[in-house]
Amino acid sequence: MNFLEERIIRDGVVKPGNVLKVDSFLNHQMDIALMEEIGREFKRRFAGKRVDKVITIEASGIGIAAFVAKEFGVPMVFAKKSKSINIDGDMFVAEVESFTHKNKNQVIISKKFLHAGEHVLIIDDFLANGCALQGLIFIAESADAVVEGCGIVIEKGFQYGGRAIRNMGYHLESLAIVEAMDAESGTIVFREQ
Repeated sequence: MNFLEERIIRDGVVKPGNVLKVDSFLNHQMDIALMEEIGREFKRRFAGKRVDKVITIEASGIGIAAFVAKEFGVPMVFAKKSKSINIDGDMFVAEVESFTHKNKNQVIISKKFLHAGEHVLIIDDFLANGCALQGLIFIAESADAVVEGCGIVIEKGFQYGGRAIRNMGYHLESLAIVEAMDAESGTIVFREQ
């Protein structure tokens, strides 16, 4: 069992509807030492890959991606879920559906922050059905950037997102893959990696 799986077992909460709450350490309150370890682990798993930029989606991916970008010594850009008055110029746009929030959003990255030929690493906190990740891949490819890989903190292996991304030929690394979880007993089973 790795450092993240141990933390999920200790502090994660399984809720009905295949929801895994990790808000006490990952995506609401953040354990900074854990974030540093996650950043180092993604750096190790994508060692040898050229990474010019790390991209993610707001909001939960931002903190994680910042630690990963720090390890690679590159900028981090996050896709915004809504256009505000301070975003100007042309944008790359993708529509994504959120498993957690049960809604669709258009996510955007300004064209001035993502360029043709850049090598990007996509980072996010969860992978369930893969919609957010596919949206970020679409944006990167729309920019003619090269997707070097996708790093996910927690993948729900019993949902199809991870399989879909791997079948598309992308290098996907998930730090913890949940095979099964039960809200009634609170048990979580991880895939051997």
